[in-house]
Amino acid sequence: PALQKTTVIKDIIVQVGRTGVLTPVAVLEPVTIGGVTVSRATLHNEDEIRRKDIRINDKALVMRAGDVIPKVVKIIESERDGSQIPFEMPLSCPVCGSPVEKTKQDRSSLNKCVNASCPAQIKERLAHFVSKKAFDIEGLGRKIIDQLVDEKLVADFADIFTLDPFTLAGLERMGEKSASNLVRAIEKSKKIPLRRFIYALGIDHTGENASRLIAECFGTLDR
Repeated sequence: PALQKTTVIKDIIVQVGRTGVLTPVAVLEPVTIGGVTVSRATLHNEDEIRRKDIRINDKALVMRAGDVIPKVVKIIESERDGSQIPFEMPLSCPVCGSPVEKTKQDRSSLNKCVNASCPAQIKERLAHFVSKKAFDIEGLGRKIIDQLVDEKLVADFADIFTLDPFTLAGLERMGEKSASNLVRAIEKSKKIPLRRFIYALGIDHTGENASRLIAECFGTLDR
């Protein structure tokens, strides 16, 4: 069941996804909804912000439904006191500074960082690649991925398979044993079903189901 509560939008930040799409996120005054403390909610895109007239310092009704990311249902206009600040999407990527391009998808406007080498995109692509439904590399979490990209040790998928215990042991919060375990997990991940390999690549419009159908149709990676 969906659960709702009101809270204040303290700020609006922008996150960069693995395909470069910029997603505005509301930073909330923490509120407990259904036993879970919620401090952020997705605003989806620029069109959504304009349609709901969402502003910084607005009081808003926030909804959480199961494991779905919390979202802003509506703002409470009667609570406005003049301190509210309209939000504008950035013209350049907040991570790499590259130009932002506007595109249309399903009648919605999308703002997209045009730089495929943007560190934020690389991190998100790698996180998807190693996730449970893809290569399922245990021990290669977000904090390790962030360090690997920031230290320029990994720039693409293939680089993961060149990592060695010595390099990994030099990372923060990563000892020799953890490094050896991670290298073993990487080695083990080299044998996965074709459907999971296709899914791991993060191709646009190619989710779990499409990846399975492609794998069933072609049978082998060579084909």
